[in-house]
Amino acid sequence: QVQLVESGGGLVQAGGSLRLSCAASGRTVSQYTMGWFRQAPGKEREFVAAIMWSGSTYSINSVKDRFFISRDTAKSTVYLQMNSLKPEDTAVYYCAADRGPFGVVIPTTPSRYGYWGQGTQVTVSS
Repeated sequence: QVQLVESGGGLVQAGGSLRLSCAASGRTVSQYTMGWFRQAPGKEREFVAAIMWSGSTYSINSVKDRFFISRDTAKSTVYLQMNSLKPEDTAVYYCAADRGPFGVVIPTTPSRYGYWGQGTQVTVSS
């Protein structure tokens, strides 16, 4: 039922910007908490940011002043605007949707999300 497709990854120099997009099926964006995760080589999958069905957002401290999550319900799309990119941001970035609609808290662990996109590679060079 819930299908997610990421796009927008690529190779960028340190200090540059990228905008990732996640196209979601149906009313997912307006009913489910939507999250972005990333996974670098040899590391665990890491929560980055999320936006709730209510519009509330949350992001981890290491990206709070650089990355911004938003949504366009008319386009059924969630975005992750990434600014001032650093080499340590290099990872595969995944879009995910909560296990059900109208969640009461923002999940931050991968197991709490029920649907995943295929991932998009972000590489930041020095």
